[in-house]
Amino acid sequence: MAASRALLPSPHATATPARARARLAAAAAAPSSLTFAARRGGARARVVRCAILSSPAPAKAAEEQPTKRISRAGSNGALRPKPAVLVAEKLSEAGLAVLREFADVECAYGMSPAELLAKVAQFDALIVRSGTKVTREVLEAGRGRLRVVGRAGVGIDNVDLQAATEAGCLVVNAPTANTVAAAEHGIALLASMARNVSQADAALKAGKWQRNKYVGVSLVGKTLAIMGFGKVGSEVARRAKGLGMHVIAHDPYAPADRARAIGAELVSFDEAITRADFISLHMPLIPTTNKVFNDESFGKMKTGVRIINVARGGVIDEDALVRALDSGKVAQAALDVFTVEPPAKDSKLVLHENVTVTPHLGASTVEAQEGVAIEIAEAVVGALKGELAATAVNAPMVPAEVMSELAPYVSLAEKLGRLAVQLVAGETGIKGVKVVYTTTRGPDDLDTRLLRAMVTKGIVEPVSSTFVNLVNADYTAKQRGLRIAEERVSHDSATAEAPLESIQVRLSQVQSKFAGAISDGGDIVLEGRVKYGVPHLTLVGPYEVDVSLEGNLILCRQIDQPGMIGKVGNILGQRNVNISFMSVGRTFRGKQAIMAIGVDEEPNKETLDKIGAIPAIEEFVFLEL
Repeated sequence: MAASRALLPSPHATATPARARARLAAAAAAPSSLTFAARRGGARARVVRCAILSSPAPAKAAEEQPTKRISRAGSNGALRPKPAVLVAEKLSEAGLAVLREFADVECAYGMSPAELLAKVAQFDALIVRSGTKVTREVLEAGRGRLRVVGRAGVGIDNVDLQAATEAGCLVVNAPTANTVAAAEHGIALLASMARNVSQADAALKAGKWQRNKYVGVSLVGKTLAIMGFGKVGSEVARRAKGLGMHVIAHDPYAPADRARAIGAELVSFDEAITRADFISLHMPLIPTTNKVFNDESFGKMKTGVRIINVARGGVIDEDALVRALDSGKVAQAALDVFTVEPPAKDSKLVLHENVTVTPHLGASTVEAQEGVAIEIAEAVVGALKGELAATAVNAPMVPAEVMSELAPYVSLAEKLGRLAVQLVAGETGIKGVKVVYTTTRGPDDLDTRLLRAMVTKGIVEPVSSTFVNLVNADYTAKQRGLRIAEERVSHDSATAEAPLESIQVRLSQVQSKFAGAISDGGDIVLEGRVKYGVPHLTLVGPYEVDVSLEGNLILCRQIDQPGMIGKVGNILGQRNVNISFMSVGRTFRGKQAIMAIGVDEEPNKETLDKIGAIPAIEEFVFLEL
């Protein structure tokens, strides 16, 4: 497979050699999704919006390029350029050895931001951990030579992904090597908390012998709820089963067969927190999980529940946890992560007598540190060689001429995926996805990898912290149990110039928050087309519509009767919500119809409730694209 190429052409590009690449930037916002069902109440969910933008990548004159380092290559004495790698934070010798086989390596630990800015232009790759900020200024200081940033670990909060993509710099991480270490630390905190190990240790060292005060609780036979059943959560489950615990788990996108193989029972969020004696957190920090453990969720738990967090501090409302600990609702907590790290010295949570704390030690084992070093070193070397890597976290590259033609369909594919995932209800998640392309092109004349990747991106990113792109889309789908099938439908038109007539996304074996999106075959069906360069939604379930996929969208399923457009329009108009598009599709006259309304502003809850109160409206959903 060819090495990475740019995703989107620059809008400012002029005539350049064929090997010149345009750059892609991936921008993220955080839109919201509200689902309402008339007479059945409403539910609110937050989703993440990731847009695809373009950015120029001006070519550098030869004399502006930093001088490459030269090394001997082979016994004939011929000289060739050798990549240079800057390691800005401590990396084990095992990882450095991998790097040195391919590149010149310089270790410069403890650099100030100014020193990094002055040095980075001399290198092809930069490796950091969590302490070094790879900002836009750092990437710009690379002056076009810096091609790869390696993050030795999972989180990439300290790397400006958009700036890296704009600079044509690939970002890779090491997401798997510390999995076992994090799981073991979770189990260590579980056992330590249950038996009051840290408190008893501190008391004994202070000269106190308090056997009666530190009576613990047994783990065997207790129910452990694992919130987030990914790599670390699965490993915790295996170990907890060995301790004789009953394991339940919540993760809408965890493969059911993997849970069954481990012996865990997949349940809803509310069921998990209400049944559990212990709750172990392993979920990403995204808008939908930010402070998801708050006063309301603590109130649903058993009195005396115990909580372990080795994931992300922000998933817990720390003030709410202190209140739950003070009231006795939560008996104990064991925390390795915090909203702000390090936490304040006078933190009520850290100082609470029923809380066990460690300073973010989840990956801190000798073996994990060596594994992370080797994993990131291999990823960086592969990227410098031009190989595609499953650990790439920013945009991949495709030929500029292909991207120029497919650009509007890329946006359409992602938006259909995002709409589809917002319509799914229940706790089973999405398993079967079918993407149908109607096209005049033959199989050899239309590469759908990018479109399939964008459908996957639209489905996965709103509910996880995973960055999906052409490099890792298929791998990500497989890891999450998503079976994505593709089908081509021939479109007979001798004059058609567009590569695609339409894209259809079908989700099978799922429940829908919006029954109108269910086709006669029982699948959620959405179809769209590109008109005048703009993605349009043209089919929802069995209903034909025609609405631009821009701004906000309201879908209403209603009884087909006169005056409905006027009633909804009046409600929106009275509240200064401007309608940009409106389309009505129906199956039979006087039966049911779907009204698709594009609006410029987000209606408030009162406005949406009033729309839902119209007698003829059976259900509706509000979506922000």
